[in-house]
Amino acid sequence: MMDKDRLNHSYAVGKKMVEIGKKRGLSEEELKDLFVLGLNHDIGYEYTINGENHNIVGGELLRKNGFKYWKEVYYHGKITNEYNSLYLDILNCADMQIDKYGQDVGFTNRLKDIESRYGKDSVVLKRCIEMVKYFKSKNLIFEEKIEEKGMEKE
Repeated sequence: MMDKDRLNHSYAVGKKMVEIGKKRGLSEEELKDLFVLGLNHDIGYEYTINGENHNIVGGELLRKNGFKYWKEVYYHGKITNEYNSLYLDILNCADMQIDKYGQDVGFTNRLKDIESRYGKDSVVLKRCIEMVKYFKSKNLIFEEKIEEKGMEKE
């Protein structure tokens, strides 16, 4: 189910995607597409009980409604060889920096949050750590964010 926190998260992911897109030199039209994609990336939560497979449910819903970037929604949340695009990379990168309340917390704190919710040995955490490594290898991380509390670099 989509609640206020999920909506705040989705809105913030859209804004973060635009920020990343600007740094990549994307056009105004592309930046608009990124925002709309970020805003809709978690729509599948509305039609799942515990959020499991929300990406697939949301992607299928958007495909049926003619949404241009339905595959990005369908495949978000993991690294896959089945489908790749710049927009998918930007979506995953933004999603991994915005917490469940819509706050831009950076990668380190986002991973800590995921670990606290799913556990240190969870598949979810391991998948997210691999995504952050992937972002670094693709130069999707443009600046190191200094965390306020620990002042540690990511």
